[in-house]
Amino acid sequence: MNTPIETTTGYQSETANQFEAELTWAGKQPLMPGRQYRINLACREILATVTAIKYRIDVLTGAHLAARTLNINETGKVNLYTSEPLIFNRQSNKSDLKFVLTDGQTGEKVGAGTIDFVLRRATNIQWQNLAIDKNARSVQKQQAPKCIWFTGLSGSGKSTIANLLEKHLHQESKHTYLLDGDNIRHGLCRDLGFTEADRVENIRRVSEVARLMVDAGLIVLVSFISPFRSERRMARELFTVGEFVEIFIDTSLSECERRDVKGLYAKARSGKLKNFTGIDSPYEPPVSPEIHIQTTSLSPQAAVEKILKQL
Repeated sequence: MNTPIETTTGYQSETANQFEAELTWAGKQPLMPGRQYRINLACREILATVTAIKYRIDVLTGAHLAARTLNINETGKVNLYTSEPLIFNRQSNKSDLKFVLTDGQTGEKVGAGTIDFVLRRATNIQWQNLAIDKNARSVQKQQAPKCIWFTGLSGSGKSTIANLLEKHLHQESKHTYLLDGDNIRHGLCRDLGFTEADRVENIRRVSEVARLMVDAGLIVLVSFISPFRSERRMARELFTVGEFVEIFIDTSLSECERRDVKGLYAKARSGKLKNFTGIDSPYEPPVSPEIHIQTTSLSPQAAVEKILKQL
């Protein structure tokens, strides 16, 4: 389905991938800015992200209310980003600009709305082609760049195994970088908390950084809880086939609590630490990761050896 938005004959159209829209939410789970959905617009279906909620509209008074999310049956003004440019015409009929959002995993309809106008930033920014590309950087480093993504509960052993793997790769003269969840929150993501919306944004930022590092020809190791399948899928889609390797560090909740070297589970159980993954915030395990590590039967060093054999 590659048909663009139909435009009215005689009117000048413009190509853009960022829009303001009015959106009514229909999903059982709240709208999360930064999360990827699928948009169906004028017989074309592509990926779309709500990048910001400008305000929620009070259905009784029409008042504009501050909002960080939209719940079922709520309507708001939002900024939309589409993965591919669309042809837009200000003179189009409203019916031509209506869209539907669906969940990328389940196909469930989660929202519907109407495009209002193109955001100026969409037409002001153009992709700059550069002389040196990923292939040239990879040849120089004599390696195939990859994103090796570790996911698992807090205390599962992600950072320990990722650190050992990077050490081994470094000894083999590979060019690497390790992005660790705790370390990133000291800088790039220090403004984010641990609500579901903040976790979504946390992974979006890290995914983009990892993509840039792979483009630089590096083997980048990402060690994040990354609890939601939708965000891990979004990260995967930033890379070409074979560049993204998902490693599930599978450790039971009881074993993670037993280790609890940071004392976080104890705080979460006592109610002192809210939105903690595995306690009062969900963890969605990978369905088909490239590599599955069960730490109760493998030591960290044995886990690294298994990873190296499968990479």
